[in-house]
Amino acid sequence: MSNTKTLLIIDDEEDLRDTIEYKFKAEGFNVVTAVDGLDGLEKLKTVNPDLIILDMNMPRMNGLEFYEKIKGANEKPKYPVLVLTARANMEQLFRDLDVDGFMAKPFDLNELFKEGGAIIRKYSGLVKRERGSDERRARKICIVENDPVISNKIAIAFLESGYMVNTAQSASSAIKRISMDVPDVVVIALGLKDIAGDVAIGKLKRIERTKDVKYVLYTERSGERVKVTQRISEKEGINKFVEFTNTKEILEAVDSMFT
Repeated sequence: MSNTKTLLIIDDEEDLRDTIEYKFKAEGFNVVTAVDGLDGLEKLKTVNPDLIILDMNMPRMNGLEFYEKIKGANEKPKYPVLVLTARANMEQLFRDLDVDGFMAKPFDLNELFKEGGAIIRKYSGLVKRERGSDERRARKICIVENDPVISNKIAIAFLESGYMVNTAQSASSAIKRISMDVPDVVVIALGLKDIAGDVAIGKLKRIERTKDVKYVLYTERSGERVKVTQRISEKEGINKFVEFTNTKEILEAVDSMFT
């Protein structure tokens, strides 16, 4: 990374906290640590982190309580957040929140660094620009995906091609966000937990401000069910339907709408 990025680690396990700190410092990060949520709030008075790595089970103030404290008026956290927890069965809870990543303990340190780096690149735009991307640089994309890992992969693909990227982890939050900040393209997963992607697009098309936005509906390749879904998407007037195995296929579908 060309510029020094700041990481805030909030975890009451000293050994784990020190291990994560050492790894990120060795990779050139400025690292600040806190022992619980209250300590984390104190640290935020003097630092503006590019990423918060947040444990859940802590004394005094736990991770969920801390998360609630750092949400802004739009109900989104003011900083990118990667959650750590020993309880893997809590993953769905964090997907329902606007956290950017989730890792269950124990985890591989290199995987944590890779995930943290991807989240930071998504928000900072510190990605290489390919030749010929100038025309796309002003294109705004909103990615709607429940799974933060998949969302990050898609976001990085678009950032590397010069797009401006925003994300949402549910259809309901996406509809609100897109209505306020209208993008050029909405890239939306079919299998969202709250509202199916094709239904969400139908709702957006009935809103005056968003009816002319381009919509790309996608799902992983899975055979006969996709054929039925494709017919539905055509009836809804969706611009592109992508049955993908690689996130670059979604990028190519969007690119083709501007060439």
